Amino acid sequence: MGPWILVATLLSVVNASLLLVLTVIWVRNYRTFGSEMTAGLAVFGGTMILENLLAIYFFFSSGMLYVDSPSVQQSVATLRALQTVALVFLTYVTAK
Repeated sequence: MGPWILVATLLSVVNASLLLVLTVIWVRNYRTFGSEMTAGLAVFGGTMILENLLAIYFFFSSGMLYVDSPSVQQSVATLRALQTVALVFLTYVTAK
């Protein structure tokens, strides 16, 4: 596993953790308010958790997809980092 894929894996773990926090908040809000918007956010959060967990699985099981191209590895890590920035901001705004 290359260093950039390791970074992407760690960022996916952080993303899944942040999404878990957000999803718990959104489910709690849905139970309180019964809003379709919060139900949609909870489903979105669950789907994004699944996406990040699948990414982690593929980083470990299908490393050969990225082995030959450090630039692809760096691109994957950059996309994960952008998602982390967005989720940190969203978690901060939602939890305060």
